[in-house]
Amino acid sequence: MLSNNSGPQQGSNGVDIDMIPISAIDHVEILQDGAAALYGSDAVAGVINIILKHRKSGITMQATNGGRYAGDGFQSGESINAGFDLMGRGFFDLSAEYKYQDHTIRNSADSRNGKYDFKDEGDPRQQRGTISYNMQYDFLPDLSLYSFSTYGHRYGESYQDARVASSDWPMYPNGFSPKESVSEDDYSVTLGLKGEKFGWNWDLSTTYGSDHTSMDLFNTVNPSLYAAMGASPTSFHEMAFTNTQWTNDFGIHRSFHTPIFAGPINLAMGAQYRYDEFDIMSGDANSYYGTGPQGLHGLSPQNASESNRDVTAGYVELSMRPLKNWQVDFAGRYEYYTDAGDTKTGKVSTRYDFNKYFALRGTISNGFSAPSLLQEHWSNLSVAPTYATGYLPVNSAGARLIGAKPLHPEHTMSYSAGFTLDPLPRLHISVDAYQIAIKNRILAAGVYNGANAIEALRLDGFTVPSTLQSNAVTASYYANAADTRTRGLDVTARYETRFRDWGKIDWDVALNLNETDLTHTGKDGNGNSLLNSQQAAYITSYTPKNKLIFGGTWQYKKLGVSVHEVRYGHATSSLTYYEGPLAYSNTDFMRYVNKARFETNLAVSYQVLPRLGLTLGGNNVGNAKQRRIPKEFRYLGAFQYDYQIEQLGYNGGYYYLQANLNF
Repeated sequence: MLSNNSGPQQGSNGVDIDMIPISAIDHVEILQDGAAALYGSDAVAGVINIILKHRKSGITMQATNGGRYAGDGFQSGESINAGFDLMGRGFFDLSAEYKYQDHTIRNSADSRNGKYDFKDEGDPRQQRGTISYNMQYDFLPDLSLYSFSTYGHRYGESYQDARVASSDWPMYPNGFSPKESVSEDDYSVTLGLKGEKFGWNWDLSTTYGSDHTSMDLFNTVNPSLYAAMGASPTSFHEMAFTNTQWTNDFGIHRSFHTPIFAGPINLAMGAQYRYDEFDIMSGDANSYYGTGPQGLHGLSPQNASESNRDVTAGYVELSMRPLKNWQVDFAGRYEYYTDAGDTKTGKVSTRYDFNKYFALRGTISNGFSAPSLLQEHWSNLSVAPTYATGYLPVNSAGARLIGAKPLHPEHTMSYSAGFTLDPLPRLHISVDAYQIAIKNRILAAGVYNGANAIEALRLDGFTVPSTLQSNAVTASYYANAADTRTRGLDVTARYETRFRDWGKIDWDVALNLNETDLTHTGKDGNGNSLLNSQQAAYITSYTPKNKLIFGGTWQYKKLGVSVHEVRYGHATSSLTYYEGPLAYSNTDFMRYVNKARFETNLAVSYQVLPRLGLTLGGNNVGNAKQRRIPKEFRYLGAFQYDYQIEQLGYNGGYYYLQANLNF
């Protein structure tokens, strides 16, 4: 469990669903409108409901192998799923997956020596193995035991900025590139009982999950240790994090028939108790001695912490059909956090089907998101050859020096309205408009540089190399930095064309238009703005304001051909100056427009045998890449792309061969 410290995702620490084997997933449901009213603060942006496979027989296997057009980034993924019958009373579904991904390198030449020694603008190397099960056993027609679990292990390596030869590290006469490694173990287990009694369906479950991440650095050196001792190790244990959750749920629901309404009234109620814990563990003593190793400063015992909280909640949901074509849903939830207080959230949704061709729908809801324990306690110091960037726990002495205040929950208010239209046979159109307002949005903010930043880092146990210019050292923390408002429109359409003896084509198109504005920017405890212009741009302009996907799939007997075109609208960067009088400025940045870009995705499938299917495909078959930034804004000449921009990527085209086997 790590944090996103910069770019459009700054301040977030998302859930990694990649730890669930893809072979275990039957299908995915997405609930966006008013999800927090049912599922709590973790669902403030919506809920992804992953439905696991529940087969009683059969085996499916899949293998996918591919690579980048540039000849690197090889990927291999193999998965298997098997279903078993439990004596006619249930099922046991077992899945496993292995995935490997190699490095991609997209750096340009190092301006210091003209060599291509930088290797960190690209994807990391990663190996991941996961296993899961899903089972249910019916003791009685109205009493069932169920359980599901996942376990995953991941190991990844990423390059850090290249170091040229120096007397500070004579063991590397030609320079070196530090490597950061992450070793992660993640698991969760759910056990539950469900049944029916007195007309009520009930469900009681408990879930325990944990994620442990260890970070190490190798192929590097600690210059402070070498200067003091005449020697330094070349590998270091930097830090470790453990995040655990124990969740207990109880829910009941039933339908009530009444002559007043056109349909039954559905009532659901439930309660939840959750215990959260987040622990930060220090690295070995060599990792935080002096300025620490080149690349990443280790965490000292001063940075270590143990934090926890209790969360209790209750919810109620009511849905009814007052008229034959009119559906109305209500939901409300109360939550109490021992560290963030309590809140009440709710939603009202409605849909009216005028006829089989046209329907209107709309939702009004509010939401609540408590600061995560990671956001409250995260600390980190990354050291590049000519600058350093630190993040401090919001309640630490260093963070308070540069104006940090305690974190408060985020609050949201959302509105959406739309319609569905079926004007022709086999033509379906869906249009939805939405507005989402977030108050007290938590972001990586409060950036200071120079002497104040160096002192704040020192107070929190970090020593900055004296060789760095003071204005090239920054320190920041998580803060309730701004209020934002996002307005958007989603349009989707599907149409089927039939060709009698020549199969059919399923056409589809999806358009998203959106814009995010800052409606208020907060100030820190020193009276300074919590966001500089670059951080504001992360929110407002680093993501395209429009995206269009269109294409179709032709199915003819055993042959399938799918072609889709993706257009990313323009996005605007705010680039850091690395040279001249504005070098490492915390207030002045260069506005750079990344023009609209296209990519084409193609896949050809053929059912070779009744049990064997093959797919040959390419994503971005035109090998398009995002626009290169001007040379004067490339760090040490080597970073030719703005890797923060959320538009078309810079890795280029990807081709693959996939095989599916069923028994």
